Amino acid sequence: MRAEILRQQDPIPAQIPRAQIPLDFAPGSNAARRNIRRGLLFAVLACVALSGCSHHHAPSPAATAPAASQPEQPTGTVSKADERYVRDHEPIETLHGLASWYGPQFQHRRAANGQVYDQNAITAANRTLPMNSLVRVTNERTGQSALLYITDRGPFVPGRILDLSRGAAKATGVYLVGVAPVRVDVYRAPESLTEGGHWCVQIGAFAHAGKALKLKRSLLRQYPDAQVIDFAGPTGHWVRIRPAGEERKTAESILRHTHPAEGNAYLVRLN
Repeated sequence: MRAEILRQQDPIPAQIPRAQIPLDFAPGSNAARRNIRRGLLFAVLACVALSGCSHHHAPSPAATAPAASQPEQPTGTVSKADERYVRDHEPIETLHGLASWYGPQFQHRRAANGQVYDQNAITAANRTLPMNSLVRVTNERTGQSALLYITDRGPFVPGRILDLSRGAAKATGVYLVGVAPVRVDVYRAPESLTEGGHWCVQIGAFAHAGKALKLKRSLLRQYPDAQVIDFAGPTGHWVRIRPAGEERKTAESILRHTHPAEGNAYLVRLN
């Protein structure tokens, strides 16, 4: 923003009564003429000085643009307090298994925790840990690790326990190899790891919506008290069955007795 510069003007002198003018400065005298010339010279020099200085006035603080406010820390991002907590505590659970990563096809979609997925953030998806659990993921081949939050559900691939964001995959050395064995140390969770929770069985992915609808109708007949929905995702069509009460034991029983002709069935925690 450019500061607006106001030129100062000399005040108009008050008129002096003629009776108060000394005789040697009376109009028409040599002294009066010399005085007028000196006055004009001083006035010109003063105006030049004032105009020259006015271009170098620094803008007042009120005229400067306000500083941009700092963005708030996104939910799900590990903070300094989280890092201190992990340094001072032992993990409450440790899991071992294969981790993969997911990225472009899910970018800017809504994650299971309600946030918009950012593939470049350092987060991960898991099927059964409470949402927003704080975990450290360590690549068991390279020793690279990252502290992150569970913000999504997946992976929906048999034999895998974790789906890393692209940012987390790069941080842990999983990005280039695609799949790697990892250790997942759980340090904090908003819900109990072993008790309670809301559970469902998710089945898919089906290449065609017709097969998903056929399975949905079959499940509704088999489990009339359950809520069964079908929906389209980035990788195909899915069916989700939420048993009455959403208890884990009931969901596990449904999982044992469900054998889809296409796709796979997974136990998934909803909260």
